[in-house]
Amino acid sequence: MKRLQVRYDVAPGPARTVGELAEERGRFFFEFDPSFVAHGFPLSPFKLPVVPGLQTFSRLPGVFDDALPDGWGRLLMDRFLRQRGDSPAVFTDLDRLAWMGEHAMGALSFYPPSSRGADEGLTGFGLGRLAREAQAVLAGEAGVVLPELLQAGGSPGGARPKVLVGIRGEDIITGPEPYPDGYEPWLVKFFAKGDAADTGAVEEAYARMAQAAGIAFPEHRLFEVREGRFFGVRRFDRAGRRRLHMHSLGNLIGADFRVPCLDYQDVHKAVRLLTGNQAEVRRVYRLMLFNVLAHNRDDHAKNFAFLYEPELGWRLAPGYDLTFAEGPGGEHTTSVCGEGRFPGLEHFQRVAEGAGIDANDAARMVQEVRDAITRWPALARASGVRKATWERIAKAMG
Repeated sequence: MKRLQVRYDVAPGPARTVGELAEERGRFFFEFDPSFVAHGFPLSPFKLPVVPGLQTFSRLPGVFDDALPDGWGRLLMDRFLRQRGDSPAVFTDLDRLAWMGEHAMGALSFYPPSSRGADEGLTGFGLGRLAREAQAVLAGEAGVVLPELLQAGGSPGGARPKVLVGIRGEDIITGPEPYPDGYEPWLVKFFAKGDAADTGAVEEAYARMAQAAGIAFPEHRLFEVREGRFFGVRRFDRAGRRRLHMHSLGNLIGADFRVPCLDYQDVHKAVRLLTGNQAEVRRVYRLMLFNVLAHNRDDHAKNFAFLYEPELGWRLAPGYDLTFAEGPGGEHTTSVCGEGRFPGLEHFQRVAEGAGIDANDAARMVQEVRDAITRWPALARASGVRKATWERIAKAMG
């Protein structure tokens, strides 16, 4: 039986023991530490109640799954395992959590961490070289996954290549946290296969449009190097050197983000039950409006997340992965009152009614988001989106 100790590691300061996680023959077991039962918080209130005694699961509990990379991070991990002669097929979820150790997204850490042979300290590896190495990995041309790329890109979820870096002005460093004073933690996205050269510029323009629509969005910018213009955003699971507990909606409620399985009515209900705050319900309503009106149809269950802080409780995380997307079969991954292809005002009104949002307030938010959408051509030009691209997106927005 493989075992790991789970810690709540907000940093700086000592980490708190959450409990012990074990795996045997495809079954998972978790037991909260008595001190966490007595003085902890609802780590994952819908699926992992904070109670004494052993709890058994047929799959890795979602709150720990959120600490695992998927897509790009998993690809890097598997390539590196093969490089050192190990088989990814026998590398279990607990092995992968031990690999993450104290470098996972959010505030959970896993002990004892395994030696990755890649944590060589901070380096000044430039974004351009990291981008070139990422493209080589995607193309299957990288004979060796560089430790610097594994350090920077081994944690994030999602399919697009991305790296975690420390930013101070134009100075960029990679390597394990904590970063030196003055450096802030950022995430920078590279290009996936088939991406156009202005993909980063499109996401930058969408970030500006989301802010114009009243959606909370972290600080963001385009990083320009010879290899391209890459979209970057300050990490919202960090506040300076503090780590914030983060939980995706999909793993909070046990919804598979790989398939369309949610409706925005479900999303609003989950927000209300978790936060108990109608202001947070209104925030996700505005986000729904933006996703629909801005034609972001990749609104799957892991593209909504929550943050927990002891002094604030649970709250909706800032917006992320907001960009033009056609969605599966041309439909929203998350439907609106059952409608995935052409949700409109009638569906917005029904969601508002079910979420307890006043009709006049809902109508005002609809208009504010629509006003922001009209700014798309100007925002796109300002971000350097090609004319043919922004015109195609404007046509899709209607």
